[in-house]
Amino acid sequence: MKISQIYSFLNEISPFDIQESWDNSGLLLGDFNQEVKKIVLSIDVDEELLDSMDSDTLLITHHPVIFGGLKQLEFNKYPANLIQKMIQKNISNIAMHTNFDITHLNDFVVKEVLGYKIANKDGFITYFDVDIEFDEFAKKISLAFGLPHAKCVKSLKSKKSLKRVALTTGSGCSLLKNIKADCFLTGDIKYHDAMEAKSINLSLIDIGHFESERFFSQILHPYLKNLGLEAIIASSKNPFTYI
Repeated sequence: MKISQIYSFLNEISPFDIQESWDNSGLLLGDFNQEVKKIVLSIDVDEELLDSMDSDTLLITHHPVIFGGLKQLEFNKYPANLIQKMIQKNISNIAMHTNFDITHLNDFVVKEVLGYKIANKDGFITYFDVDIEFDEFAKKISLAFGLPHAKCVKSLKSKKSLKRVALTTGSGCSLLKNIKADCFLTGDIKYHDAMEAKSINLSLIDIGHFESERFFSQILHPYLKNLGLEAIIASSKNPFTYI
């Protein structure tokens, strides 16, 4: 099957044109006319993964290996070091990032990982309803995402039971002003995000960037099996270590 056919199939289940303007989803390396017999799924591209892959493979990732504008390719620096290895092994790459967040990832995490029904959606924000004390909810969240502890911002509202919760996988603190909930679950929460949240009486729980998006391959794999192609889920690794 040609990459163009696989791309068209992926575009049907998660249209590339709905990605954010700053994103770089789509075919990043490869030739639409190339024939593909094997597909590998991974949240990221790293050197260990590329070393383990066969040549002439299509790698479908969540995060784009080429994100900002590249002005030069110095092969001893990231990401040129990875791109060089991919070209040498004829490894093509399609990234499904913000488009997949909107169509699949956020909803999957709410329904399948946390076990709640979706109450409402607003772009990258998925809402669901609960009736639970904040501390109990935070422990439940850290357990669901395999976190060693719950990193939280506890607002005055949290003295009462939480009712509505919002979730954005990955890094969603740029959306803070748009959240209409008692608590917001997202990753990469910084100090100034915490200060802003406290000022608007919004509780936060950091669900981790990798931890909240690591389900990408698991979600996409069943779709690719329907194409009759071998699809392998790579063992993606969190770049962070908790000690």
